[in-house]
Amino acid sequence: MSSSDVQLLAIAVGGVFLLVGLIVSRIRIHPLLALIVTSILVGLAAGMPMDKVLKSVESGAGNTLGAIGLVVALGAMLGKILADTGVTEGIAETIIKRTSIRLLPWAMSGVAFIIGIPMFFEVGLVVMLPMIFSVARKLDETGRIRGSAYVYVGVPVIAALAAMHGMVPPHPGPLTAIASLKTNIGATMLYGFVAAIPAIVLGGPLYGAFVTPRLAVRPDPSLVQQFSGSAEDAPNTSGWRPGLALSVLVALLPALLMLLNAILELVMPKDTAASRIAAFVGDPVIAMVIGVIFAACVLVYAHSGDAEKLRTSLSASLKPIANVLVIIAGGGAFQHVLTDAKVGDAIVQMSQQFQLSPLILGWIISMLLSVSTGSATVGIVGASGLLAPLANAEAVNTPLLALAIGCGSLFFNYANHAGFWLVKESFGMTMGEATKTISVIQSLVSAVGLIMVLLMNLLPPLV
Repeated sequence: MSSSDVQLLAIAVGGVFLLVGLIVSRIRIHPLLALIVTSILVGLAAGMPMDKVLKSVESGAGNTLGAIGLVVALGAMLGKILADTGVTEGIAETIIKRTSIRLLPWAMSGVAFIIGIPMFFEVGLVVMLPMIFSVARKLDETGRIRGSAYVYVGVPVIAALAAMHGMVPPHPGPLTAIASLKTNIGATMLYGFVAAIPAIVLGGPLYGAFVTPRLAVRPDPSLVQQFSGSAEDAPNTSGWRPGLALSVLVALLPALLMLLNAILELVMPKDTAASRIAAFVGDPVIAMVIGVIFAACVLVYAHSGDAEKLRTSLSASLKPIANVLVIIAGGGAFQHVLTDAKVGDAIVQMSQQFQLSPLILGWIISMLLSVSTGSATVGIVGASGLLAPLANAEAVNTPLLALAIGCGSLFFNYANHAGFWLVKESFGMTMGEATKTISVIQSLVSAVGLIMVLLMNLLPPLV
């Protein structure tokens, strides 16, 4: 490693400590301001020209809002419709009545496991928030949970969504690794499912049972009311309430559209009309738009609902998430600056000093790149590109190598990841509480994934 590589790594680490200090110290700077200030100082300290620092901050914030912000905003609208028309209330009541409190985290893990197959982590969490808050609110009212009911219900969902995001195609990360290593998508998917299950169990229900009594997390009341409130102010004033089947269809329609696209991507050529249409409607933004319009039509307009009240309700749904959106944008700016400062290149140089198994080396490189740059995709792309020649030259189980790289990208999701801020602000957590939840959960999922990779490597390869 050169001295410049060491300096870049030191600047990146120092930037993270500065960010945390600005937020948790006595001055209590707002996270958005702290992220922007830290991004600028890190960029300048890394030797980036001032104009490039500004462009990197703006591009990072804008790209993140474009990719995540629209989905979060549309998800808030969909959640508001579902809450106002009694959908989330009905689903939550069904889950509470038919599932014991001990099995509740396992049921939530199962739902998130299915939803997580086609969805990004952030998109899946937005779709699941109405259900999480509704179930947790009802559970909280029973007084039978010691600690935070929102943590008890939310931790299994976070674990399942994270595991599916990093381990199982057709998520972009695993697909990128598969393409770079020129390996088999079916084998990688099968290995991913096998590794994800124990990772979800440990990082979800088991860790949730451990950490719940130790946290007193309670989201902002206005956000809880938006996603799980009563239907007193519903735009549908006819007294009609949807049945369970229709409620589930409306709530999961965006997930179903994305899942359809994921399936067709695996079984159909990409240049067919059906695959192009599926790719369009299965895009997260388009799927959420369709979900909102469908919910409004079948739950409100079809039953003589008040259109003006619906519009007012949708406008109100965006107010509680404004803070979440701008903080996520700030996290994107910080991530983009770290990437443009070539911190990832310094990590790659450092990783070349080690003589390890390709599976372990792939996990380490991906982990270091992801932690340092705040992007799981950067971690996967960098590790896959570095190890592609090694995978072709040695007798390596390349589907397992792709999985190891995906697992490494999940490790220690922290302050430079947009997902960290989404969880923190949605659940109303402090920095410490967010670290004890999403950061620890993803570290557990990542570590268990690597252990499963090494165990499966002892067996004959699938291809």
